[in-house]
Amino acid sequence: MATNLVNLSNELAGAVERAAASIVAVHARRGIGSSGIVWRDNLILTSSEGVRVDDGIKLLLPDGSLTTARLRGRDSGTDLAVLETEAAGLRPLEFAADSALKPGQLALAVGRTGNTGPIASFGIISGVSGEWKTWRGGKIDPFVRLDISAYPTLSGGAALDAGGHLIGLVSTGLSRSSVFAVTRATIDRIAGKLSQQGYVSRGFLGVVLQPVALPPDMKDKLGQDSGIMLLGIEPQGPAAVGGLILGDVLIAAVVDGAVHPLAQPEALADFLEHTPAGQTVKFRVLRAGVVQDLDVRIGERPSRRR
Repeated sequence: MATNLVNLSNELAGAVERAAASIVAVHARRGIGSSGIVWRDNLILTSSEGVRVDDGIKLLLPDGSLTTARLRGRDSGTDLAVLETEAAGLRPLEFAADSALKPGQLALAVGRTGNTGPIASFGIISGVSGEWKTWRGGKIDPFVRLDISAYPTLSGGAALDAGGHLIGLVSTGLSRSSVFAVTRATIDRIAGKLSQQGYVSRGFLGVVLQPVALPPDMKDKLGQDSGIMLLGIEPQGPAAVGGLILGDVLIAAVVDGAVHPLAQPEALADFLEHTPAGQTVKFRVLRAGVVQDLDVRIGERPSRRR
C-alpha cells in the first residue's frame, strides 16, 4: 500500500514537472499574478479575469527568463484571454480528449509564480456534463467542474489528468464558489476568434424574459406548448428599436426561411450565441392574441471588458 502511494506521488510530481515546462507566470494586474498555458507557438492562453491591462504585460517563462506580451484578445464570457509574445521555443501542452473526462478522476491544477516557480494543487473532477451558459453570457462545452483548491495564482494555469494531459484552463472567474476547467472544445472555438479578431461577438436583444404556457388554441396552431414573454426591455436597445413591447411573447426566430422555435429563454440565448451582431432577424411574436412578425436588428452584447 505504501509503495503504491509513493509511486502515485512520484507519478503526479512527474506530471507537474512535465507540464510546468509549458506554463508561464502572468503579470497583468496589480498585486497578485496569475498563470498561463503555452497554446500555440508564441500565443499564451490565460484567464480573462487575471488580465487588467492591454500592454506592458510581463511573463515569466519556464526557463526563468522574463519577457513582455500584449493582449491579443479576451472574452469574459468564457474567462479566456490570448496573449502574444515574441519569445521563441515555447512548447504547447497535449490535450486530453474531452470524451474521456469522468467525475471522480484525479485532477491536478498547475501554475507558476515569480517567487516559487511551479505550483500545484490536487483533487478530482467533480462534475462533467453538457453545455453550460455562464452568468456572463458565454457558453462552456462541456461543463467540467473541479473539486480542487485553486489559489489565485493558479487561475489561468493548466488542469491536468493523472497522466499529465491537459484537461483545460483553470478558471476561478466563472463562479465565486467553484473551479472550472475550460476544455479544448471551448478553447478552440473561442481562443481561435480571439487570436484572429480580438473579441467574440455575441448577439444581444436587451430583454428580460419569462417562459409562459401558450393558450390551447395557439399550442395547436404554432406546434409548441410555450413561448417567452418580455417582462423588461432596455430603452433604446435592439428589441425596443425593433418594435418589441412589454408583454410580447416570442414564439420563434426566422432566418433565411429557417424557423428556430423559442419555447424557453435558453433557446433564445443559444440562438443569439450563434447570431452575429448587425444581422436582421424576423421574430414571430404573439401580441394580444395575434401572431405577427417583426424585423429586429441584433445588437452586440455589451461587456465591461471583452
